[in-house]
Formats: sequence, C-alpha cells, structure tokens
Amino acid sequence: MREETPEQAAPLRHGYTTGSCATATSLAAARLLLLGEASERAEIVLPKGQRVTMVLSFCRRAPADVDTAEAGVIKDAGDDPDVTHGALVFARVGLSAQAGVRFHAGPGVGTVTRAGLALAVGEPAINPVPRRMMAEHLEALAASIGYSGGFEVSIGVENGEALALKTMNPRLGIVGGLSILGTTGIVRPFSCSAYIASIHQGIDVARANGYRHIAACTGNQSEDAMRARYGLPDIALIEMGDFAGAVLKHLRRASVDRLSLCGGFGKLSKLAAGHMDLHSRSSSIDLALLAVWAADAGASEALQTSISAANTSQEALKLARAEGIALGDIVCRRARGVALDVLPPGIVVETFAIDRQGNIVGSAA
Repeated sequence: MREETPEQAAPLRHGYTTGSCATATSLAAARLLLLGEASERAEIVLPKGQRVTMVLSFCRRAPADVDTAEAGVIKDAGDDPDVTHGALVFARVGLSAQAGVRFHAGPGVGTVTRAGLALAVGEPAINPVPRRMMAEHLEALAASIGYSGGFEVSIGVENGEALALKTMNPRLGIVGGLSILGTTGIVRPFSCSAYIASIHQGIDVARANGYRHIAACTGNQSEDAMRARYGLPDIALIEMGDFAGAVLKHLRRASVDRLSLCGGFGKLSKLAAGHMDLHSRSSSIDLALLAVWAADAGASEALQTSISAANTSQEALKLARAEGIALGDIVCRRARGVALDVLPPGIVVETFAIDRQGNIVGSAA
C-alpha cells in the first residue's frame, strides 16, 4: 500500500478502478481487431454516465497470435492508497464466431476457488460490474459496425500475483492474482471502498462455507489472539482493520451465530465511544472519557487525573490496572453494547481488547 498523501491545500485527486482500466483496454484491443485502429487513448462511459478518456501504454497485435490484440494502461488510483496504483492493467482480446463476451483470467488475475462470492467457483476474479462495463462497450462497438460474432477477453495485471498477497484475496479463496473491481468506475480518495468490499466478501465466504462463528479483528496480533483462543481457521478470521462499522452493518443482513470482535485497547475504546471508523483521521482516543468510565468503577480522583493526562491509551490502561480498575473489561463491555445496538437480535457477541504484545487485557460476553 502506498503512503498516504501528505496534507496539502489542493483537493485530493480521484482515480479509476481496475474495472475501468479493463474496460478501456479491452475496447481499444477490440477496435484494433475490428477496425485496424491502434489507439493511443480510449474513451469509456462509467456506470453513472460519466465519460472518461484513459491514456494507453500500448495498443498492438499480440506478438504470438495475429488474431489477438492487446492494450494496456497504468492504473492511477489518484490520492487513494491502493495496492494496484501504478500497476499495468492489460487486456488481450480475440474474436469468436459465438456471440457474446467470455472472460478469462490473464496473468496476475485470480480465480475463484470458494463459494460465497458474487462469482461462481472456477470463474476468473473479474467482478460483475466490470464484466458488465466491458460487455456493454464491446457489444456497442460490434453493433456499430455490424459485427455479429463475439469476444474472448483475458484481463491481466503485471505482477498481480505478488500484489495479491498484500490483499485479502488468498483468504477469500481467490488464487493466482488480483480481483478486477469497481462499482462506479471511480476510486474516491481514502474511500477505502475496495477494503470494505473485501470485508463483506470475507463474511459472505465464511458463511457460504459453513462457518457460523467469525472473529473480526483489527490486525495480525488480534487475529493471532482469536486463532489461539478458538482455533478458528483463516477463512473465519475477518481482517476488518479500522472498519468496525463495515462488519456490523453487513451482519444486519448476512447474519452469523456468533461474532468475536478483537482489537487493540485503544481502537476498542473508540468503538466503545460509538465510533465506527477506528482510523485516526476519523476518530481519536478520548482519554477524558476513559477517566470517566474508570471513575464509574471506583477510580480515585488521582487516577482519573492521571488517565486524562496519559500519553497513550496503553498508559491509561496500565495506570488503571495498577489500582485494580479493570478498564479493559469496561471498554469491552461498552464496545459490545455499541455492537449490539447495530446488530439484529440473536447474534452472540463478545469483545476482546489486547495490548501491544497481543495479550488479552479485557473481554466482555
């Protein structure tokens, strides 16, 4: 993932999804095959009607097959941190006597191996909206020149198999590379929509494969804690990062029997305070509120003052524990209450807080 863009006065730039890149490159390759035009740019229409022009890195006949053309574009995610920013997305297109558009996973694009995604097992990991975008553009091109045949479309991403290891694809059962994503065609800066979509997919895949107990975790250490406690396999461990709200809201309609929420003490304190986005740009640890909660549990005025003045939440936790105040449990109880307010009835919910060493320092059930 790229570093976040430094703070600046200028507006953040939006970018384009891999689905948009695949649409532009497949259209350019098809135009070369059908019209003999090697384009430097490709204009496409996004799902909400915007017209955008993308600059191509190449558009040429495939070296090994004169009946196939290929085109590529460098993915620009704008100012959104995105693992595919700067990657070469390319399409190889062949013509077919059979009408319609058929999709294939090229180098660097994964294949679905588990149920629960929007695509069937065995299908290339090219999501429904990008498929629709490509099909609509190719079919419109065919209609405009009276071509009655079809298209064989292979989408690839240079170095995609290695890049996919930085995503949740392996855990979702998408093997061999990245997914081609996008619902609007546009990447909004810091929207993290792809990450949230992966959280939803992770929950759906776990449910589809029979796992009714899932653990939503903020990072590797919290995953390790849940793995050690319950022996849960990776498929049942949902890497939610800072997006607790994405988990809770999705579970309103994709219900499970049991949810274990686990995260660092500081992040759990944000959820306990009612924040659904636990990232520092969206919410802050409220030490004064921690002091109030400690007071409700009998903390002395001196301890309350010390907690309010602490440098970090971990220091506040240490101070409270030294005086016998179970601040970790208090935070977990309140975080559990926030989760229960969002979730439908019937889901067993438990929360766990860990320290920087990965030790469980609070829980509630």
